Amino acid sequence: MSTETPVLRFADLGLAEGVMAAVKEVGYETPSPIQAATIPALMAGRDVLGQAQTGTGKTAAFALPLLSRLDLTKTKPQVLVLAPTRELAIQVAEAFQRYANKLPGFHVLPIYGGQSYYPQLQALKRGVHVVVGTPGRVIDHLDRGTLDLSELKALVLDEADEMLRMGFIDDVETVLKKVPETRQVALFSATMPSQIRRIAQTYLRDPAEVTIAAKTTTATNIRQRFWFVSGLHKLDALTRILEAEPYDAMLVFARTKLGTDELAEKLQARGLAAAAINGDVQQAQREKTIQNLKDGKIDILVATDVAARGLDVERITHVLNYDIPYDTESYVHRIGRTGRAGRSGEAILFVSPREKGMLRAIERATRQPIEEMQLPTVESVNDARVTKFLSRITDTLAPDESSGGDIGLYRELVERYEREQNVPAIEVAAALAKLLQGDTPLLLAPDRKQPPFAQQREYAERAQRADRGGDRGGDRGERPQRESREGQGFSERAPRERPAREFAPKKDFAPRSAPEPGMETYRIEVGHMHGVKPGNIVGAIANEAELDSKYIGRIDIHDDHSILDLPEGMPKPLLMHLKKVRVSGQPLRLQRLDEVGAAGHDAGGHEGGDYAPKPRSFKPHGDKPHGDKPRPPRPHFAKPQGGKPAPKSHRKGPPTSDRPKPKF
Repeated sequence: MSTETPVLRFADLGLAEGVMAAVKEVGYETPSPIQAATIPALMAGRDVLGQAQTGTGKTAAFALPLLSRLDLTKTKPQVLVLAPTRELAIQVAEAFQRYANKLPGFHVLPIYGGQSYYPQLQALKRGVHVVVGTPGRVIDHLDRGTLDLSELKALVLDEADEMLRMGFIDDVETVLKKVPETRQVALFSATMPSQIRRIAQTYLRDPAEVTIAAKTTTATNIRQRFWFVSGLHKLDALTRILEAEPYDAMLVFARTKLGTDELAEKLQARGLAAAAINGDVQQAQREKTIQNLKDGKIDILVATDVAARGLDVERITHVLNYDIPYDTESYVHRIGRTGRAGRSGEAILFVSPREKGMLRAIERATRQPIEEMQLPTVESVNDARVTKFLSRITDTLAPDESSGGDIGLYRELVERYEREQNVPAIEVAAALAKLLQGDTPLLLAPDRKQPPFAQQREYAERAQRADRGGDRGGDRGERPQRESREGQGFSERAPRERPAREFAPKKDFAPRSAPEPGMETYRIEVGHMHGVKPGNIVGAIANEAELDSKYIGRIDIHDDHSILDLPEGMPKPLLMHLKKVRVSGQPLRLQRLDEVGAAGHDAGGHEGGDYAPKPRSFKPHGDKPHGDKPRPPRPHFAKPQGGKPAPKSHRKGPPTSDRPKPKF
């Protein structure tokens, strides 16, 4: 069937009077493309094979015509809807109830696993017109004989591709074989894999095919952004977004059940109204949590992909992928929880350096670019906190009967304290404000100062030259061109023309200055003799530790090792992992410098704690730079993937007069 349909109104589709009254009450006027193409076919009694993305209005497309054809005098189920998840079953049942609120005596029953059989059995005995259930529980009732489908008029398979993915396809066929042959079948799926197509060919009779092609697989009214996870912890980043981003309700997706519980607890500890749902949460509790989200009792719902389908809460303005999904389809269904029914929505994705490939895959699958976002600054978060604090004062000053009304008693107490203690009222107010805030600081501490952009660019360019074999760090001049020395003897001219770094002992590394506050000094077992460049070290550590390169401090490269500064408090498992990371073909064997010294030898191979490496002895062309031991040839290694130019904080050389030493 062509997807081009004339502009219609719901009043033109021949719906029953009671159904049409409910449609007007909901506020629908013009049907969506899939509704305009599907409703007439179902009203005519034809089977339907529909393909459309989530959030396009499929539920109303089959619910409205099937409700219009019900015989409310009968008590046996006339419509059966199979859904892949409990959440979707509940959602579809609620939609039927909403569209049938003008039909007296109508009853709909959701049946699914995780809920007691008793209320389901009682409802089936009383009589229902529509049953919405998951395949497993529906088969259980059929086997028990408690679900009578002898008068079934229509069967709907909703999200058929998801039922296939979850392994329910055999159960679906079992149900199809047990329904009357005269039934009407409507099958809806976002994709049409071969198994779904086979079922359609086997069980549907001359179906009307409805395909709603979309330019993109995600709604255009959803703004998509991503943040590269680096430096700042994801929890801190999420907290900043929650404080500075205006939202009504937010759905946060974590990858594991344990992750949802831990994240919800941490958000609650920070004073945020958050709750978690996952597969281990009892169904009754899950339903209560979702209802609390709808009622505004909680603002943040942390969930696994179990909530990616079927959850439709108008309050959800933001979907945040705390953990990136395993596949692009999950991403599409996740962000489809916002921006529904024509509303606008926001989708935010946290991406670590290792997950850049999945980000590109998502962009290709959705055929939409995802823009990079900048985290709210400390200043913007503090401004939001101050505004919120001042608004609390304004709300308290405003007369409000529900909050106790008059503040006269407290005014008298303040005036009394002012007179007796001879303290200005403004000082009393400040003390009370501090008392109200408690031990939690009102404002965030400022970020560690970063170099100006121009200096960052200068250091980045220098690091790029180092990766090409040029400048190796420090404020030294450019390396003389190789052709300028060709044919010249090194005995006279080379010592004057070659860079001083290659002939003079590195006295500026002895002793090394203390690291900046918040940093610790480490030794790695890779140096000049291995052909390493500063960019190689920065790129490897930044990628493996998922650490923004700006948090990597000064790097000093020596013959067979290097010394660098990293943030203090790095987790032990991460340090153990970095020991095994290879740069220029060599394992880093990362060790804290003070631990190396405590073992009896410091980083320079000397006993004691002060770091004073031996001066290097240089010979022309580097035949034997270390006495009688031949210097191994410097191998050529490809630049590691993900290597980044080092900004100013990667101080590869010693401090100079125009670059002050770090403060102790």
